[in-house]
Amino acid sequence: MASSLEPCSPWIRVFHPSPQARVRLVCFPHAGGSASWFHPMSRALTPDVEVLAVQYPGRQERRLEPSFADIAEAAERIVGELSPWRDGPLALFGHSMGATIAYEVALRLEAAGRGPVMLFASGRRAPSRVRNEHIHELPDSGLLAELKEMSGTDMSLLDDPDLRALVLPTLRSDYRAAETYRHREGDRVDCPVLALTGDRDPRADVEDVAAWREHTKGDFDMRVFSGGHFYLTGSDDVVDLLRDCLLTVSV
Repeated sequence: MASSLEPCSPWIRVFHPSPQARVRLVCFPHAGGSASWFHPMSRALTPDVEVLAVQYPGRQERRLEPSFADIAEAAERIVGELSPWRDGPLALFGHSMGATIAYEVALRLEAAGRGPVMLFASGRRAPSRVRNEHIHELPDSGLLAELKEMSGTDMSLLDDPDLRALVLPTLRSDYRAAETYRHREGDRVDCPVLALTGDRDPRADVEDVAAWREHTKGDFDMRVFSGGHFYLTGSDDVVDLLRDCLLTVSV
């Protein structure tokens, strides 16, 4: 594969360049999340797997850019931004909203002639399972309550009104994109899909996650871990599973 030391797209972060890795894993964050959330995973998987972490607009160094409002549009853009890294096999890992974006990216990569070798869908119900929750329409207090329930953010950080003013608009935009997404009936990826979830996830119960099997023409497997929506934080078991899968998948 080509060297990953070349300048990166603002959409793609490479924390631990490993140009000789067998496969690259493109990681898509959850709503409100950023590329840096995958730094520990990148460190743990290198040098066997090179991690490319997607940085959505509207956060961290891209905080002055408008957030995306549509999952499909974001997927189209990301496929283009991945062009420099498509000289070798890619696998995709998405958590929560990121799983839906990863799925849409997989469909587009396959349509372009070279799809991913595997799709990991984490903490997200299958694309065809719709819940009309309208969380993005809640007042700020409602969004903060959602963050608390999902336990993905240190709530003490949001005691700062300036930080809340920075974080909440991006979070609301992400939820809007996720909640207004609708799967196109009949779409399925060709690649294998491994679905992962926590057994106490309030937004992705086991039955809805298992429905990912309906969205692939390839092999399907599912793993349920102990924990809530962010069951994978600090989990060596998850990293070991990803490594084992990626080092044995056909490329």
